[in-house]
Amino acid sequence: MQIEIQIDDKCREPKIIVITDQMTEEVSEIVKKLSQEQTRTIAGFQDDTVELLESDSLFRLYASNGKVFAQTNRGDYQLRLRLYELEQRLDRHSFVRISNSEIINLKKVKGFDLSFSGTICVTLSNGTVTYVSRRYVAKIKQILGI
Repeated sequence: MQIEIQIDDKCREPKIIVITDQMTEEVSEIVKKLSQEQTRTIAGFQDDTVELLESDSLFRLYASNGKVFAQTNRGDYQLRLRLYELEQRLDRHSFVRISNSEIINLKKVKGFDLSFSGTICVTLSNGTVTYVSRRYVAKIKQILGI
């Protein structure tokens, strides 16, 4: 696949043109991804109020006692979405699942401790410590390039 970008001072809105000899599954996927509008906000419930949470403010998303929560610098918010739905909504380059019950924001990671045998300890920039389950260790190592 070839990618070409043209800079035009007269252009007011980005325009994407796909030139191909036939419609393939790959082209369909590209069009589908480009057409999807990424949702950057998530509704979080705290007491009797609803707040729109920006994805950049999220440290981690986790399930506890059958409910899903988002941890931010302003506290924890209950969500009405399941973790798999959040995983589909959020940027896959920034958010990664580390266990069946938790997704973390890689931009909020302070460090990874690999000294534990079989697992990885993750320290977030707000001081939260969590662990990558054994099932997801290989995936995290691949993402980190180690």
